[in-house]
Amino acid sequence: MIRNISLKNIFIINIITLILFFYSNSLYSNPAFPNFTDVVEKNIPSVVIVHAKKQMNTPSAGMPDMRNMPDEFKPFLDKFFNENQPNDNQQRQTPSFGSGFILSSDGYIMTNNHVISNSNEIKITLSDQTELDAVLIGTDPRSDLALLKVDANNLPVVSIGTSENLKVGEWVLAIGSPFGFDHTVTAGIVSGKKRNLPNESYVPYIQTDVAINPGNSGGPLFNLNGDVVGVNAQIYTRSGGFMGVSFAIPAETLTNVYNQLKNDGKVKRGWLGVFIQEVDQDLAMSFGLEKPMGAVVAKILDKSPAQKADFKQGDVILAFNGKDVKKSKDLPLLVGSTPVNSTIKVKLLRNKKIIEKYVLIEELPEDDLIANMKEKKVEKTMISGVTVSDIDENTKKTLNIYGGVKIDKISTAQLNNSKIQVNDIVTHINNQPIYNTDDFDKKVKSLQNNSIANLLVYRNTNPIYLAIKILND
Repeated sequence: MIRNISLKNIFIINIITLILFFYSNSLYSNPAFPNFTDVVEKNIPSVVIVHAKKQMNTPSAGMPDMRNMPDEFKPFLDKFFNENQPNDNQQRQTPSFGSGFILSSDGYIMTNNHVISNSNEIKITLSDQTELDAVLIGTDPRSDLALLKVDANNLPVVSIGTSENLKVGEWVLAIGSPFGFDHTVTAGIVSGKKRNLPNESYVPYIQTDVAINPGNSGGPLFNLNGDVVGVNAQIYTRSGGFMGVSFAIPAETLTNVYNQLKNDGKVKRGWLGVFIQEVDQDLAMSFGLEKPMGAVVAKILDKSPAQKADFKQGDVILAFNGKDVKKSKDLPLLVGSTPVNSTIKVKLLRNKKIIEKYVLIEELPEDDLIANMKEKKVEKTMISGVTVSDIDENTKKTLNIYGGVKIDKISTAQLNNSKIQVNDIVTHINNQPIYNTDDFDKKVKSLQNNSIANLLVYRNTNPIYLAIKILND
């Protein structure tokens, strides 16, 4: 009996041992975290440190007040400040550090524009500590990219991939020099794609949680195949350091900017010449759309491609060059990436009917105040309890409009429910022009009670659309 129990125990122990053996093998063959060593070893030689020196004026602090100092200190301090204090015209060099990566074996290197902007000297340190002087080939402030060139041959290069196939949750890693610690490797996942940042209309940023800090700027972001899928550029922070949200310029933007800077020394982007805003649920209803989509044209710039192609205020741009405009932020990216002087088909919604226009895309002007396609917030209001008056000729001339009404008063009952403001100038209701107060009253009364309409309003000379709920008295 004792022997049988021993054999049984031995059998159980053998079974447990086999289970543990196969389980341990599965852990090693399918680790919880990927092994980054191959990607790192392959690409570290292609990542560089960028040193830039910037000239800055150093204002003189002046001689300190020595009236209350002991007499024995005055000769020493007088001599010290006269000899060592910089004069008002003296300049000092301020260092700037960042990262970059080699795109061609003959020495083309990409980094961020903000790393080298306003610099008078740029040097590159390779992975073997070789230091080389760099020449600035060109910059593109709108994408925050800059192309450098060093005099060298047979340099190791990175492989440029695509960000289109990146999936949210996918592993990525960065190589750079945060705080001067060269060739530091950090890893994380893709947190989001096609992020719009303030004043960054032409870059659909990749959001990650890869640790990025000062000195990482301009360095590459790799996928697990070892391909560059982005350029690390910005972080979101309230402390000045990494907080888990970083942004990279996608590989498609990198490739486009690289080719243009290398060949032409500058970057050209397409320009349509419209001010746009988002279409929300209420505006979608007023335009006859089943759901929010597209970008509504709030303003058309004079002599712009859109004006020449007969675009109208209130048009909703639904597709551009065969690609759907799902949100207004999609349009600047599509237009900006379109080759200059190309003719593009645009699908529009006008007066609840689908039409098509062909537009000749021109070059985006340098002046962002003119070129920028601003996205404006959609606001909702109610028309009941609003008092209006005719506008004067000076207002018409200033706004370049033929007519309209000014909001003079909003009843107390509507103040908390209405986003329309006193002094707003209303020029259109449902894309129909308003010429005067009589016209305004007539068009409002013709609308069904509790229906949704859209108002084109000028506020501080800026046009915006308001989705309104008609509440006739």
